[in-house]
Amino acid sequence: MSKSDVVIIGNGVAGLMAALVSADEGKKVTLLSYGAGTFPLNSGVIDILGYDEQGKAVNSPITGIDQVPDSHPYKKIGMAAIEDAIKYFKKTVADEGFAYTGSLKEQQWLITGIGTLKPTCLLPESLQGSRCFDASEIVIVGVKGLKDFYVDMVKENLAKELGADKKYTTITVDTYITGRDLTTRDVAKWVESDKGYGEFLAQIKGQAGAGKAVIVPQILGTKGDYVVYKKLSKDLGCTVVETTGMPPSVNGIRLRDVLLSALKKKGIRVVENAKAEKAIVKGDKVTAIEAGGEVRTQTYEADKFILATGGFYSGGITMRDFGEYKEMVFGLPVEGDCVEERWVNKQLFSDKKQAFSMAGVRVDDSLRAVDESGNVVLKNVYVVGRNLSGYDFCFEHSGNGVALTSAYKAAKA
Repeated sequence: MSKSDVVIIGNGVAGLMAALVSADEGKKVTLLSYGAGTFPLNSGVIDILGYDEQGKAVNSPITGIDQVPDSHPYKKIGMAAIEDAIKYFKKTVADEGFAYTGSLKEQQWLITGIGTLKPTCLLPESLQGSRCFDASEIVIVGVKGLKDFYVDMVKENLAKELGADKKYTTITVDTYITGRDLTTRDVAKWVESDKGYGEFLAQIKGQAGAGKAVIVPQILGTKGDYVVYKKLSKDLGCTVVETTGMPPSVNGIRLRDVLLSALKKKGIRVVENAKAEKAIVKGDKVTAIEAGGEVRTQTYEADKFILATGGFYSGGITMRDFGEYKEMVFGLPVEGDCVEERWVNKQLFSDKKQAFSMAGVRVDDSLRAVDESGNVVLKNVYVVGRNLSGYDFCFEHSGNGVALTSAYKAAKA
C-alpha cells in the first residue's frame, strides 16, 4: 500500500477539517473513518466560546478567548491560527454553497428546540435567531408526530427571551405520515419533496406575512444548499428561522455532507470502517497505523499523524479503572483530576466545569503530546479536538471551535 504524507484518524469536525487543510498544503492525505461519526449528534454550528469561566455569556468570542486560562487549548493554538481557521472554514463551506455567517467579534444567537436563546459564533443563515428580535409577531410551527418539539413550551420560553411586547402564535402542521413517531430528518425529507413542500406551505401560509418571523424545527431540507429555506422565505414573505433540536441533527448531517463533498473534490482518500488499533513506533516517531476493517487489518504508513478520535465522548480515551486513563491508538499520556469526589459534579448542568470533561492529552504549542516534564512523546503525532485537555466544551460551548481551530493548526504544523 502506498505511503501517505498524512494519516488522520477520526471523521468528526476535527478530522475532516484536518484532512481538508492538509490537502491544501499539498499533502497526500488518508483519512481513517470508523462508524457514523458525531455529526448526527452535532448542531453543525461553530461555537468558539459561548460562556466564560463563571458561566456568563461572552459578548465577543475574541475577547473571551483572551481570558481563558493558560491550560486551555486556545492558548496553545494561538489567536493567529484561530482567525485563519475561521476564514478557512467560511470559505470552504461557502464554496460548497452552504455559507455561514458570523465572526469572532460578536456572538450570533440561536433558538433552541425548547425556545431559549443560545450564543454561537458561526452559523448557517437559516438558524439566525437574532433575526427574530425585530419581528412584531412570532409564529411557531410544530409538526404532528414530531418527537421532542413542543410548540407551547417554545412559545412560553421565547416570550421570556424576546419579550412580552410581541405577539406569539402557534400552529401544528400534518405531514400525513402515519404509524410512527417522526424525527426532524423524516420531516426534512418530506418538506424537500415537491408534494411535501406544497402541503407544508399550504398549512402555514395563512399565518405568515410582513413583520412576522416563522419559527420551525430543523426541517428545511436535508441538504446544505439553502434551497428549501430560500424558497420558503420567498413564498411566505417574511423571516424564517430554524431552531436547533435533538438528534439526529439535520444541520449536523448537512455540514458533514458539505465537508465530505469538499474532501472528494480535493482527492482525499477516505477509508471507511477502518478502526485504528495499533501504532508502529520507531524511536520517537510513528511510521504506520494498523487499522482493522471488515475483512482484515491494513497498515497505513505516513510521515505525519493527526489524532481526532473524539476523546471520552467517542471512545478515543477510556478509563476502565478509576484514575487510569488510556488514549487508545498511540498510548499518549492523559492528564486529568483523578480524585473521585471531584471527577463529576453532582448537578450535571451546574455553574462549574466537569472534571471528567477537562481530562485529555497534554500538548505543546504545536499540539504534540508531552509528558509531565514537557518532553514531546512522539514527534510526528498531533492531537486535536476533544482529545485535548484543559477545557469543558459543554460548559463553555466551545466544542466545534476547538475542533476546527486545533485541526487547522495541526494540519499547518
